[in-house]
Amino acid sequence: MNDMQELTEQILKFRDARDWKQFHNSKDMAISLVLEATEFLEHFQWKTEAEVLDHIKDNRAQLGDELADILYWVLLLSHDMDVDIKASFMAKMEKNARKYPVDKAKGTHKKYTELHDI
Repeated sequence: MNDMQELTEQILKFRDARDWKQFHNSKDMAISLVLEATEFLEHFQWKTEAEVLDHIKDNRAQLGDELADILYWVLLLSHDMDVDIKASFMAKMEKNARKYPVDKAKGTHKKYTELHDI
């Protein structure tokens, strides 16, 4: 069993022990994912770059908690939707490599649509 499968199994045990599957439809889980992502984002709101760097250094545990909450919903959604998240991730990275070839994307923040001749 790989790490993601182990994490997913732990999530399922947690959820099933509390009989929460009945509440976990795709819409509400997607909303929960976004809510957790916004809780992570709140750590950076209204801070300068220097303040962000200090905040990261001083709040790694809290940031880790928020990232773990995001991962929880990603893994649970992918399980319940029968999406192989590892395969999806690898396929997406291949797509990204084609959209952002090193020779055109290196050192620039341009979107892929700006990198290619259209």
